Amino acid sequence: MTADRKAGQPISSVFPHLSTWDLPDLISIKDANFSDVDAVFCCLPHGTTQEIIKGLPKHLKIVDLSADFRLKDLSEYEEWYGQPHRAPDLQKEAIYGLTEVLREEIQNARLVANPGCYPTSVQLPLVPLIKASLIELKNIIIDAKSGVSGAGRSAKENLLFTEVTEGLNSYGVTRHRHVPEIEQGLADASGSKVTVSFTPHLIPMSRGMQSTIYVEMAPGVRIEDLYQQLKLSYEDEEFVVVLENGAIPRTHSVKGTNYCLINVFPDRIPGRAIIISVIDNLVKGASGQALQNLNLLMGFPENLGLHYLPLFP
Repeated sequence: MTADRKAGQPISSVFPHLSTWDLPDLISIKDANFSDVDAVFCCLPHGTTQEIIKGLPKHLKIVDLSADFRLKDLSEYEEWYGQPHRAPDLQKEAIYGLTEVLREEIQNARLVANPGCYPTSVQLPLVPLIKASLIELKNIIIDAKSGVSGAGRSAKENLLFTEVTEGLNSYGVTRHRHVPEIEQGLADASGSKVTVSFTPHLIPMSRGMQSTIYVEMAPGVRIEDLYQQLKLSYEDEEFVVVLENGAIPRTHSVKGTNYCLINVFPDRIPGRAIIISVIDNLVKGASGQALQNLNLLMGFPENLGLHYLPLFP
């Protein structure tokens, strides 16, 4: 386990909840011996990962949790992240790690770009419906809400308890960095450009994410068609669950787990549908999906290390 400022410290000084485990002290990346390492999770800030991964031994399997390798178009990366991409050859090699959608590609990869939390919660319900031509590609509206842990662990004024608690606020309006990632995935599913309206919100809870998605159904399509397509698409999937008709997904039901719960409802506006998707932003939206992807890379059972029940209440 590597660190920068915290190098030399025990892991329990950074994450006290791990103090009961006998884990090695943190070391700097330059002191790490990768000769007997098979795989690496890279969890560095955006913009720093490219140089680090470029310098790692080529035998390593890598799952990168930053955004540095998610966007195939390097000019889009520069536009949204404010700096040029410094490892374009690696970008060509990277496979986007939306596990249930790109499982075969991930199995044969060396470098996997783990998806962002919002894109995971949005693409899992929308990709099957777009592939089946059941919804229109226009007028897709995504109202998404995340717990505070989605903003990271740094001490920031807008994330102080008194700033967040008992309130709700939008952020990144029209310019959230997950927008091009969502649009890239939906375009891959449709074979044509897709533009969405996406607004994220910060909710005063530690973890959890809900995306409420408003879509226009294709001519002649009924709500039941959307529901049955989702059921069919995920009937053999362990971690993506389409609930029974009428059941509303709740973030409490996925807390601390790798599950994504989905359901679809008729809108009051004729021809439109409302899709609700919930995940734990830290698990299916980050580390859980990363572990799921590593299991695929290494030929392990895909659910290894992921058998957790939701923590309730």
